[in-house]
Amino acid sequence: MKITGSCHCGFITIEGEADPEKVGICHCTDCQTGTGSAFRVSVPISGNQFKMTGQPTNYVKTTADSGNPRVQAFCPKCGSPIYSTTPGEGQQASYMVRVGILAQRDQLAPKKQNWFRSARNWVTSMDGIHKNEKQG
Repeated sequence: MKITGSCHCGFITIEGEADPEKVGICHCTDCQTGTGSAFRVSVPISGNQFKMTGQPTNYVKTTADSGNPRVQAFCPKCGSPIYSTTPGEGQQASYMVRVGILAQRDQLAPKKQNWFRSARNWVTSMDGIHKNEKQG
């Protein structure tokens, strides 16, 4: 499916083709720290299908388990996470685009959960938590 999106302030825009069957949640502690939340939701976009306007700021993180470097790209103006990819110059083989920046996020429900052993114990039991339609 065609995807489009932008960071919170609109400085970075992206578009590409995504397979909704490949949307995943990552519960690893790196993703928890990098998002400031309990997990990260991403979808892979092939490098030859990925288009972006604006220049993100990159942070290269060495992954805890594999020891491989991973580029984390975010908007230099508003800080929105945009994608992760392998380091190097030029077009990458693929980009793990953050679903939260996509206009089609309602159509991109996760199909798998990685690093579930690191999931916060309350993530799977939120049905019992009081819900407000707006901030309460």
